[in-house]
Amino acid sequence: MHLTEAQQKVDTWIKTIGVRYFNELTNTAILMEEVGELARLMARKYGEQSFKEGETDNLGDEMADVLWILICLANQTGVDLEKAFAANLEKKSTRDKERHANNGKLKNV
Repeated sequence: MHLTEAQQKVDTWIKTIGVRYFNELTNTAILMEEVGELARLMARKYGEQSFKEGETDNLGDEMADVLWILICLANQTGVDLEKAFAANLEKKSTRDKERHANNGKLKNV
């Protein structure tokens, strides 16, 4: 699925099932909450913390929650994520063309 299609699907879902978008500030707070849940899972799965009894290991679902709310914010603020991502990738490719290849810290891994 392309990002444009994902934005359209989320918008349709919000308007038919979700009633309306939460305001941008509320959705920003929800984004922080979802990123925190993802961080907790990463700390448990790849870091030194252990899972609590009953906790599940569903990394994909947590990442999808983050993507969902980010798409909501993009829709609310008029950002075309497909165009923005393409432009961002181009910016990084130009700016960092030699930077990472010349980073000695990355060669010792």
